[in-house]
Amino acid sequence: MPLLKYKFKPGVDKEGTNYSNENGWFNSDKIRFRKGRPEKIGGWEKTSSNTFTGTCRAIHLYKDIEQNKYTILGTHQKLYVKDGVNFYDVTPIRATTSAGDVTFSASNGDATITVSDTAHGAVQNDFVTFSGATSLGGNVTAAVLNQEYQIATIVNANSYTIEAKDTSGSTVTANSSDTGNGGSSVVGAYQINVGLDVYVQSTGWGVDTWGAGGFGSSTSISSTNQLRLWSIDNFGDDTIALPRGGALYYWDESSGVSTRAVAASTLAGASDVPVAALQIMMSDVDRHVIAFGCNAIGSTDINPMLVRFSDAESAVDWTPTATNSAGGVQLSTGSQIIGAYRTRQEIIIFTDAGLVSMRFVGAPFIFSFNEVASGISMISPNAVTSGANSVYFMDNGGFYQYSGTAQRLPCTVLDHVFNDINLEQSFKIFAADIPTHNEVVWFYPSASSDEIDRYVTFNYLENTWSIGTTNDGFTRTAWNPAHINNYPIAAGKLDTSNSNYLYNHEFGYSADGSEFTAFIESSDFDLDPAGENFMFVSKIIPDIEYRGSSDTGNTVTFTIKGRDYPLQDLSTLSTISVTPNSTFTNTRARSRQSAIRIESTGANFGWRLGDIRLELRQDGKR
Repeated sequence: MPLLKYKFKPGVDKEGTNYSNENGWFNSDKIRFRKGRPEKIGGWEKTSSNTFTGTCRAIHLYKDIEQNKYTILGTHQKLYVKDGVNFYDVTPIRATTSAGDVTFSASNGDATITVSDTAHGAVQNDFVTFSGATSLGGNVTAAVLNQEYQIATIVNANSYTIEAKDTSGSTVTANSSDTGNGGSSVVGAYQINVGLDVYVQSTGWGVDTWGAGGFGSSTSISSTNQLRLWSIDNFGDDTIALPRGGALYYWDESSGVSTRAVAASTLAGASDVPVAALQIMMSDVDRHVIAFGCNAIGSTDINPMLVRFSDAESAVDWTPTATNSAGGVQLSTGSQIIGAYRTRQEIIIFTDAGLVSMRFVGAPFIFSFNEVASGISMISPNAVTSGANSVYFMDNGGFYQYSGTAQRLPCTVLDHVFNDINLEQSFKIFAADIPTHNEVVWFYPSASSDEIDRYVTFNYLENTWSIGTTNDGFTRTAWNPAHINNYPIAAGKLDTSNSNYLYNHEFGYSADGSEFTAFIESSDFDLDPAGENFMFVSKIIPDIEYRGSSDTGNTVTFTIKGRDYPLQDLSTLSTISVTPNSTFTNTRARSRQSAIRIESTGANFGWRLGDIRLELRQDGKR
């Protein structure tokens, strides 16, 4: 019986049927294509055992002038500076009470403590730190009260509840002696309001049909009634950060990691700093801070098409004068700014109706604004990244490349993505760049999920696509490429905890030391052009390259599946285990149509597929 070498077309193609994509790949998970060959992706490992609180949807890395490296994280509850292996809470303080404005009351046998503070301005899950309190008389001691708490419930505008705990985090239950109120010296320091971890359709711009509902009505954008997205950049050695819909904050690196960020409007020389904006960034060369979709001077309401910029070399002077370069422009393409992305000597502004190029031109105009595309947009503020001198982004129905002009990318998995996507949570979608492998990855939630559970990868050098899931601990919510770090880093999200980790990616071949599943599955193939005859596969000769480990126990499974007609389910006909020492395996697989699946579940090794050879013969027509 003759040997037949099977060479499959590179990339996953799900635009047709399984049968119509003969000699192609139809499904994958944790697989990339390199030089046309499928291979297992790299693994991941925690950057440290320390955790951060909340879902992170923004990561910014930079080095100061002395080459100290900082990682800034924005979660839906906190703002962090990571220095070394530690996360430091630099969340700004919203308000600090006067001594005695805060009082406590406890009930015997209950851990719930009611906190009274007139017009506290807090929302559920906000963080507040108490100081100066005395014991309530029993189990609720001063040490119990004088620490950071997360607000459990809002009773009304003047009171809320917390759950008493000791300094280790264990619950403390009040007894009959806890009759005090904490004394007259209690001070409460409230951190800025937390944001949401899910997108709520009843908030924000464009929540209803054109001319109805949210746009122009009482459901306005704020930093607390929408999914918490941060934009973060560095201003020299320091950090500027803005929660979408909120104010601009500033962290002074020279003050140290124990110092919190503060509102930029409170700094010396501050003038007309935006009090609300959708996004901020630093311009590349001219060092202006730019606010997109922000309040006009003299107003506190967001104008979703207004772009304002500070004076050069200043993060706090936003008042246009004859002697500075501060200013602003009202865009006309669209009704709101979705996001902006900085690329080579250009900033691309994505509105809901097109793309606008923003370039520094110097005095007297400072920046030029030119429409470069219309009728396309971006599906979320973070669905854009760059690679190989181009910008890649995802809109509501396709993928695009921008390099002076916007071009739609031919996509072989388009229906797979957009026919099964949760557009209600589209603002969670983000793009990741893996420059070492010439890849752009979009992470997105499927139709049945409120959180990211899938990804799609585009290799822009080879024009191939692959798909996958976030199984095996691969749920990611933010990404930063390996430009400063040795590896790309990503924020993970655990299903059972609000404490999450940062991960180095393309690090070994394990899932933080554990196994993960990687597979590639072919479309159906048959024996002859007409698909008339049954075939009998009697031998398989695998061709596979192992990486990362020479252990002879490393196993990749080859499964031959078959069916007689395209609409039948595939059945497993033969399964073989391939190790580095394998030569060939005899099989007994009979079908009219066959497919092959290559899969690994092990840790600490990678693999790359070569050419598969099958020994087969015609086995009749019935």
